[in-house]
Amino acid sequence: MLGVVPAAGEGTRLRPLTDDTPKGLVEVAGRPLLAHVFETLADSGVEEIVVVVGYEGDAIREYFGDSAAGLPLSYVEQDQQSGLGHAVLQAESHVDGPFVVLNGDNVVAGDLRAQIARQRDPDVDAVVAVEEVDPETARETGVVAVEDGNEGAPRRVTDIVEKPADPPSTLATTGAYVLPAEVFDAISLLRPSARGEYELADALGVLIRAGARVEAMRTDAEFVNVNAPADRDAAARLVGERD
Repeated sequence: MLGVVPAAGEGTRLRPLTDDTPKGLVEVAGRPLLAHVFETLADSGVEEIVVVVGYEGDAIREYFGDSAAGLPLSYVEQDQQSGLGHAVLQAESHVDGPFVVLNGDNVVAGDLRAQIARQRDPDVDAVVAVEEVDPETARETGVVAVEDGNEGAPRRVTDIVEKPADPPSTLATTGAYVLPAEVFDAISLLRPSARGEYELADALGVLIRAGARVEAMRTDAEFVNVNAPADRDAAARLVGERD
């Protein structure tokens, strides 16, 4: 399976570390952030990685070259910061079946094998890795609305919303997805959101309304999204616990 890693952002909240360095090369526990992302995908059984670069993208290309974590790397360019959906769309020419998306600023203690295995069920089209958060956090991130069912089991997603004032649940997206190639058609139908971006969550909404089965699956892995210096410290502690 192919992995797609969006890593085109400027990382403005990590400045001055990202003044002239891409976010993906900011060090976490002595190694670039992206090195940890690539290892998670390798541990998940991914066989090849496409990296979506933008800000200072040449530095990422030069650092990693054509392989990392024992996997071949290729690169595509996102020439404008137009949202996660737009970033994923840049990888379309490399995809010929289901694929994994793992955001390029996620440090993970664990892997995505369970989510990948679930998507291989013929009745499941896409899987969103989610974690339980408190209501305040749910208002600041993407959350899913799900059908009733066993809380510990995968549950069908009925909607995904970004930063809702009134969250439909406290199941938050983690930045890890297993998607069908049809998501590219859904992205192509989108208009920019209120933030002026093409949201991957909106594309999943298109698939849901078209009848696709998108499931939310809780992850046993711990995720740290590195957006600010404090997140970098938390990610370093997580790496230390993992090692």
